[in-house]
This record gives sequence, C-alpha cells and structure tokens, in this order.
Amino acid sequence: MSVTAIATATPSAIGSFRTRRSTNGVSRFKMSVRSGSVSMAAAPMLTKLQQDCATPLPVLRNVAASMSDDIRAGLAVDGGSDLKMILSYVDSLPTGDEKGLFYALDLGGTNFRVLRVELGGKDKRVIAIESDQVSIPQGLMSATSEELFDFIASALANFAHKDGNFPGKKGEIGFTFSFPVKQTSIDSGILIKWTKGFAVSGTAGKDVVACLNEAMDRKGIDMRVSALVNDTVATLAGARYWDDDVMVAVILGTGTNACYVERMDCIPKLQGEFSPSGRTIVNLEWGAFSKGLPLTVFDRDMDAASINPGEQANSSFNIFEKTISGMYLGEIARRALLHMAEEGSLFGKSMPEKLSMPFVLGPYLFRNPTIPNCCRTPDLSTMQQDGTEDLHTVGSVLYNVAGVESNLSSRKIVLAVCDTVVKRAARLAGAGIVGILQKIEEDTKDAIFGKRTVVAMDGGLYERYPQYRRYLKEAVAELLGPETSQNIVIEHSKDGSGIGAALLAATNSKYGRNL
Repeated sequence: MSVTAIATATPSAIGSFRTRRSTNGVSRFKMSVRSGSVSMAAAPMLTKLQQDCATPLPVLRNVAASMSDDIRAGLAVDGGSDLKMILSYVDSLPTGDEKGLFYALDLGGTNFRVLRVELGGKDKRVIAIESDQVSIPQGLMSATSEELFDFIASALANFAHKDGNFPGKKGEIGFTFSFPVKQTSIDSGILIKWTKGFAVSGTAGKDVVACLNEAMDRKGIDMRVSALVNDTVATLAGARYWDDDVMVAVILGTGTNACYVERMDCIPKLQGEFSPSGRTIVNLEWGAFSKGLPLTVFDRDMDAASINPGEQANSSFNIFEKTISGMYLGEIARRALLHMAEEGSLFGKSMPEKLSMPFVLGPYLFRNPTIPNCCRTPDLSTMQQDGTEDLHTVGSVLYNVAGVESNLSSRKIVLAVCDTVVKRAARLAGAGIVGILQKIEEDTKDAIFGKRTVVAMDGGLYERYPQYRRYLKEAVAELLGPETSQNIVIEHSKDGSGIGAALLAATNSKYGRNL
C-alpha cells in the first residue's frame, strides 16, 4: 500500500476502542475521532523509514558478499572478522544407522529440557521420544556451581529412572549448552561467562561438561556427556539425520545464529588438524555481522540503549541480530511509532504512556516481565494477519498492549511500519543464508548450486511469522535466480536441536560416521 493511500484513507470511528476512566472519573486519554490530516503528518516519516529500511537487490548482494568475505576471514584466524567462526568439533554426523537409548539435556535459560530418544537404525529410525521440562528455582540462578549442577543431575536422574526405563549400560548424553563457552573438544568446553540472568559462582573458567559429569557422580548416576553442542549445531545434526542434503542450519527465534558443514582444508586456522571425515560443522555466531546493513536512527538508538555497560566497547555489538531476530523487531517498530506519535501526531494530541515503555511491542512470543501488561500475544505477527476491513485486530492490539486509541488511517500506517521492519529483517536473513551458500560454492564448484541443498530452519520467529518466512524465501530466490534457487530447499526443522543433541551423543559414543 502506498503512503498516499494510507494517508488519505477514510477515517473510521474508534468503535470499541474507547477511552477508559480511572477511579477518580477522569479519562485516561481524551482522544476524539481524528481526521486523515493527522496521519498525513506522519506519512513523510513512514516514507523515510521505508527508504532507510529498503533492501533492493544490490543491497542484498552486498550483504551476501560481505557475509562470505567475513566467513573466510574468520576461518583464517581467530578475530579475523566480526564472525567468530567457532569450531564445533563435530566431524561425524548421524547417518541413520544409530541404535540404542540416548539422552539430551538442553540448558539455555530459566528452564531446561531433558529428552530420551530411542533409535532403531535405518529401518525403524526414531522409535520413541520422551521429554520433560524443569524450571530452575530463582535462588539457584545465583547459587554455587555445585548447587546448580546437582539440581540438574537430580532432575536428570528422576527422568532417566521414570517408568524403570534406565539404560542397562552407561547412559550417553548430548548436552546443548546455550551460554558462551570456548569449546576445546566434542565433549568439553570452558565457560566464558553466564548470561540471561544467571550469576552462578565457581563456574567461569571451568569445563561445564566436567561440572555436570561430577554432579552425576555425586548423585550416583551412571551417565556421561559425550557431546557438547549449541542449539544451531544440534539443529543441523537433527535435520541431517532425516536428510543427507542438509548443509546449513539457521535459528531465528528470540535470538539468531547459523552454522554449516565446512571442508577442513578450507579452515586455515586449523593448521592441518584434520579428522578422518575431512569435514566439520562451523558455528558462525552471525549475530555480530555488521557490514552493509541498512540501518535507521531507531536501530542505532536501540542498539546504544541495549549495550551492557563495561562489556561492549562500541555500539555495533550484535547489530545483525538486532535487525533480524525476534527479540528486537517489536522494539524497532515501537520506537518508529513513538516518533510518529510525538512528531507527527499519529494517534492524536495525547501520548499513551505505555508506548514509551521499551519492548512493549513483541514480534511473536517475547515477553518482558518488568513491564506491566506487556504483550503476551504475537503482536506484530497478529497485526499483519488482520484481514478485517477496518483493521479491527490492529486496533485491538494497539489498545490492549500499548494503550493506543486509533482510527483506520493510523492503523494502516502502523501496519506499514510493522511490514517495513519485518520485511527488512527477513530479507537480510535471506541474504545471510545466501552468503553462506556462496562461500561453500566458491570453494567447491557445484557442491551447493549444482544439486539439491537443504537449509534447516528452527526458532519461533521463523515458525510463527508467515510474512517473515515468505520475505526470507523471496530474498533467497531473488539473489540466486529462478534456476539455481530451485535447488535450494529452505525447510523447517521443528525441535531439531533436542533430537540432534541425542543423535550426536550416539555418533560420538560408538557410531563414528563421516559427514
């Protein structure tokens, strides 16, 4: 929809979105039905936002080429680019021959999951999957290392012994650990620091696998960790189990990351340390990518406000993540709408207080518990699914979440802002994927574009946001062209990380396979 069409749309009555009265009888907001001239004042601001967020083909090509260059530089030497290019030490992936009972432990926040996966080889594949989710008590998030890992080990023991289904041999665990670690082997990694509200003492600088193994020993549990992975690597492994053509995995949820299968002789910083397979999975940590991105004043302001004091020296920390991942899309939209409300009277003369609250708008399931009545629904996505003539759903979300009264004209501008922010995000993510594929193809002609190649996708943003999925796939097709893009399959791998961790426990216990 053009800006002119938005600005001159016939205003509708506010309908059910009336001002509420406080206990003293005074209206919280005094807003009348507004004329189209109010939204007309915001129209040039929308045009500026659309221009700043534009992702035409030349911009996408530049982002894809820069991603390829950064991958190559990061593989040459540690610190060679924005991308860390972390070696996963996964040089054997599942083949389908795996048999037995294996476990996965997924620790990445205030809850952790335990899974038991029974594998039956190529004929039966996955026979059964069981899982439990356990909440970590608030006190343990700032307890000692022993206390936290003892709690985890006890929960694992309870799960393993449930229904008398404990394995007759030593249990093998795939440990998905989503905190910063310096991995030193497939089954060891040194914790760099706790994040996500954890402040556990006595763990930084220690091997987290050893911490868990020692806790299991204290609890008398005959189990051990045979694979330490992050969720992106586990997703690739889980998808590869079902499809040998999977070469790349991408997580697009609250945060984002990507990994891919790389030839070891294309990793100069390995200095000739090759495995028998000659291939390994490399974790990009692509959220830190920063080159060629179309940024707005709202991105820069949000980025500056989100820096952790004393931890980042510049204001471009994880800027790619902040432009494409779920945690930030609603906040970018909120800042743009606040500007339009303050400078362009988008919602009339009164300023709803809640619209000034950071992260009051969420793109899918992000919640900020510090904000009263923060969104508990997929706000941006919900608004973009609105098919009603008067955009009733958009008006409802604005009123219930941000305390905003609106007419049809302003709702159309809100919808255009959401679409602009999400379209840029998805198309940049698509360009990043193409950058990975191009790098692999440059080193091995027809390894990617000459045959079917699968990119495994997971994460709530990708899964639950239809427009995001569509824009991402369109960008990939534009960049690769109609013929080549037919060979690239972008496929959702739901919960692949949980199964993938258990499968990597299998491949690294007794089923060493080539990639």
